[in-house]
Amino acid sequence: MYIIFILFFISLAGIIFMIGRKLAPVRNGQVAQSEHSHPFVPELQKIKHFSYESVRKYEHIILVAVVRLYVRFSNFLKYTYGELKTKIKDIRKKRNGNATEGTKQEPNKVLKMISEYKQRVRHIKHKIVEEEENK
Repeated sequence: MYIIFILFFISLAGIIFMIGRKLAPVRNGQVAQSEHSHPFVPELQKIKHFSYESVRKYEHIILVAVVRLYVRFSNFLKYTYGELKTKIKDIRKKRNGNATEGTKQEPNKVLKMISEYKQRVRHIKHKIVEEEENK
């Protein structure tokens, strides 16, 4: 237990000594930037530029792939929906027979009134357009 404490305080003293040695020229007003380039480690700016370019390239590739998947999936759903719709209609015809084809269901009165109102509005708009063209 005492060995761990001794090693901890020795390493702490070493860290304080290294920081103090670096701060001594700063206190005297001598700030010197020294660049130590390691032969096996490329410069930070090169790494930054390379990573930025690769991210942009992969971003474009991923974006194109996602859009393609979206379009293909939406087309697949559209065609599958159409096929299912026709299959359901065929199944209904087989189960119900031709009895439902002969009887026509009467539309709802409210919906009927709304559709008539829309037709009147369209007719009036059409007349207005014709009058404007004739002037």
